Amino acid sequence: MPEITVETLSYEQVAQMIDHSLLRPELTPAEVLAGCELAERYRVATPRSARRKYASVCVKPCDVELAAKALRGSSVKVGTVVGFPHGSSATATKVFEAKLAMEQGAVELDMVINIGRLRGGEAEYVLGDIQAVVEVAKRGGALVKVILKDVFATQSNENAYLSEEQKVLGCQLSEQAGADFVKTSTGFAPSGATLEDLKLMREAVSPQVQVKAAGGVRTLDALLEVMRVGTTRVGATATAAILEEFKARKAGWVRATGEGGLESGY
Repeated sequence: MPEITVETLSYEQVAQMIDHSLLRPELTPAEVLAGCELAERYRVATPRSARRKYASVCVKPCDVELAAKALRGSSVKVGTVVGFPHGSSATATKVFEAKLAMEQGAVELDMVINIGRLRGGEAEYVLGDIQAVVEVAKRGGALVKVILKDVFATQSNENAYLSEEQKVLGCQLSEQAGADFVKTSTGFAPSGATLEDLKLMREAVSPQVQVKAAGGVRTLDALLEVMRVGTTRVGATATAAILEEFKARKAGWVRATGEGGLESGY
């Protein structure tokens, strides 16, 4: 596998990693639409790039229909959250949320694990909770990412919700339930995901399950670092800054070396 650097990556490879996050509770419909426009603008669709599966905008459940209409015909997908942000909704409520979101146009669902039941040792409950959402998602053709709350994004050990064993178990139950991704957190914790967090998650699941980092990936260098430990998706609000930095650094490398060319969408 080639080294992961600006020089070895294309614009598309970086852009398709990003779920542009539009989850802040204070965002207005106009601001959500502006975020959708930004996501579309930074994923320029040429005949080559149009065939690629780009990452998504991740919006609040009430904004799914709005985003889906705005991005109809776009290569940018619409995702939303389920059981957000605490994961404590009843399973039937999570299933209803998933069904409604898909009916309104969501094709990616980031669901929050039931952290209390996991801490309480109720593995079967946690497994069933995730499986119920996965089953309805698969029928609707949607991806499922399981958020392990903010257990990987705390400021100190005494504030951590889960032991190392519980963190690993949460990842393994997610895979057993059929989830497509495990995800560090809601993105609202005081600190972001660490490389140690992501390494633990990557090691806890098979290659069939991908890893998403949420919180703290605000620069291109931070994105490259999480890629190097096996992360394949990030949730970010700094999408424009990250991609503009990539374009600038890539262009500088091309000018300096005379190698390569501009990728589509670049």
